[in-house]
Amino acid sequence: MRKPTSLLILLGFILTTSALFFMTFNANGNWDFVLPFRGKKLLLLLTIAYTIGVSTLLFQTLTNNPILTPSILGFDSLYLLTQTVLIFIFGGIGFTQLDIANKFVFESILMLCGSLLLFKTLTKENADLARMILVGVVFGVLFRSLNNLLQRMIDPEEFAVAQGSSFASFNSVNPTLLWIGITIAVLSSLWIWQQRHKLDVLLLGRDRAINLGINYHTFSRQLLICCALLVSVSTALVGPILFLGLLVCALVNALSPVIAHSVRIPMTFFISATTLVLGQAVFEQLLGMQGVLSVVIEFFGGIVFIYLILKQQKK
Repeated sequence: MRKPTSLLILLGFILTTSALFFMTFNANGNWDFVLPFRGKKLLLLLTIAYTIGVSTLLFQTLTNNPILTPSILGFDSLYLLTQTVLIFIFGGIGFTQLDIANKFVFESILMLCGSLLLFKTLTKENADLARMILVGVVFGVLFRSLNNLLQRMIDPEEFAVAQGSSFASFNSVNPTLLWIGITIAVLSSLWIWQQRHKLDVLLLGRDRAINLGINYHTFSRQLLICCALLVSVSTALVGPILFLGLLVCALVNALSPVIAHSVRIPMTFFISATTLVLGQAVFEQLLGMQGVLSVVIEFFGGIVFIYLILKQQKK
């Protein structure tokens, strides 16, 4: 059996090597420019890797389902609708002039309110996660439909601005949002690490978790809020990404020798970060930006999603 510590050391070494390759390849001695420029982008990729990977892991632990991701609840659709509504109200130029920090706070509050409203479908007497997920799917469809309607009502120039915010991009870094995202990621990681043993118990199912002393209703609400906050960070920094978390968690489930979150949480971060850092380095330095990393991730993530669905049907 593979030792968890050895596996984590190996994954950490691969991530470190990928980061060094990303920072130094084709630098050509221009360190005064290269290090600050690529350093900010590296911090961005690491933050995105943590927020997307860990939020998906937490959500799959909460739902006890390896196929579901936070995007199933419509958080990404709510983000896109928010962007389109702001463009519809302020126009394309006014939208680009909005204060970044205030816009991020507004979007985060919306996502948190959405998660709390979803959680209202769960009661202590009837804690049916399937019903909550179904409500989330319905709202996700509603948000996408409203988003498409508003995009048809705005002029082509504003539509181009809305489309630009609809696709993930790892090439631009906003320093203000980056440091806000890093702060949220660090604080959330401290709380999540403290709850790692409760997360292990949660994998046993709702009834067993309650019998073992977990306040299931409160803890589920805390996890859902944490997921919404992490998703808001990732979408505000680079835009919506549907399948990165699913792809990473599928690899973690395949590679992890244990189900303990003390192993799975750092493993999720290492694999997610290596995917983004090494992938971005290859597309930037070797392929000359002739492709888009997010498209490749969504492609392979979609294949994994189909595979997991077919695998579940065979059981």
